[in-house]
Amino acid sequence: MNAQLDKANDNPEQISRTRAWLFLGTLVVGYIGIYLCRKNFSVAIGPIRDAFHIDKEHIGIIASYSTLAYMLGKFVFGPFIDRFGGRIAFLLSLFGVAIFCALGGMVASVPMLAFVYSLNRLAGSAGWGGMVKQVPNWFGGKSMSLAMGVLSLGFVFGGVCATVLAGYIAEWSGKNWRWVMSGPSIVLAAIFILCWVILPREPERKKRGDQVNPDDGSIIQESFLARFAQIAVIRRFWIVGSLSFTLTLLRETFNTWTVDFFKSTYGDAISTKIAAFVSTPFDALGAVGIILLGWVFGRIGKGARTWLLFTILVSLAALIFVLPSIAAKSVWLATIGLGGIGFLAYGPYSLLGGVLAVEIKGKEYVATVAGIFDGVGYLAGILSGQQFGRILDLGGYRLGFTCLAGLAAVSAVLCLFLYEWVPEKTLVGHTSETETEGASA
Repeated sequence: MNAQLDKANDNPEQISRTRAWLFLGTLVVGYIGIYLCRKNFSVAIGPIRDAFHIDKEHIGIIASYSTLAYMLGKFVFGPFIDRFGGRIAFLLSLFGVAIFCALGGMVASVPMLAFVYSLNRLAGSAGWGGMVKQVPNWFGGKSMSLAMGVLSLGFVFGGVCATVLAGYIAEWSGKNWRWVMSGPSIVLAAIFILCWVILPREPERKKRGDQVNPDDGSIIQESFLARFAQIAVIRRFWIVGSLSFTLTLLRETFNTWTVDFFKSTYGDAISTKIAAFVSTPFDALGAVGIILLGWVFGRIGKGARTWLLFTILVSLAALIFVLPSIAAKSVWLATIGLGGIGFLAYGPYSLLGGVLAVEIKGKEYVATVAGIFDGVGYLAGILSGQQFGRILDLGGYRLGFTCLAGLAAVSAVLCLFLYEWVPEKTLVGHTSETETEGASA
């Protein structure tokens, strides 16, 4: 009987495990496709500057406006995704990104490039919400955390694939920025067709974000403000939102400044190419951390989850604090330390817009909640550039990493209040925590 309950909770729609993982893999490929048309801009920066004779400040304006559009889209699209369904939202996101990516290489001025690239990012902002909206239809119970972890690999490897593809296009085209900006849209168009064919349609009741009347099963219409009001009274919503701010700031700071950290520490002893190479363990081991924590998280109770996250983040704070000291001894020790930071940081970060977003108010609200968390995270990401640069100007990386270690310690304390301190009354796996909490919150 218990085995049957486990199976039902792990597979809400009673589809085969093979099909469920096929659908999940298709989503990951689709999200990588969105990154192909997003991260190509970083490769095109040099050729764009040469073509339009502009300085880095004007290039930075393009990046800033597009990031603002992406952040706003996270807040705006979530309620629409919850109301109209994840599949249609995800496909529309892929289609919009492909169109605006293609148009990005056809513009005649920098302002038009900023406008079109911002529309590209705006369309892409609906992608994550569209994905997390679909996953609870195929996975539940202890499988949910692992599935959401695998989904997070889309943004981990998406940037790598995008940089490699854009690099090949740049080499093939003789550094023609128009091809670098537009070329990936061809690949995304093929991915769009693949997703259209493979991803299953959602049952009407499953994809709607409205409440169901328990008496007669009818749909209770809710305004968007009413939905936000219901979410805002949940204590865990504010805790996870705060974690999204702190952990995104940590992640984005390391993504932005790691190469400079190595160059500043070792100077001419290592080249920029080597500095970039020894920075890669942050993402590589981060992917391992995502999968491992996702697997463990769905198989332990609330108390164990709390202390596991606390231990991980305290360890992360300690490792960040000592990184400048071990870097002074050896570049390879610094590389190992950086990989450890990625391993410890990415796992908790991947939970925020995935399984924890589902737990806040159930899968009917997951796109709205995940969008808010991502939006708050990108607000924090803005600070990882200019504000962290000011800290570095004041006290170098010793002061900078001390501040980041403090941020990780704050995150660890927040995790102590993530779950209510109540005794476990059921065995883990017999009832889906995601389903139960979402229904009662």
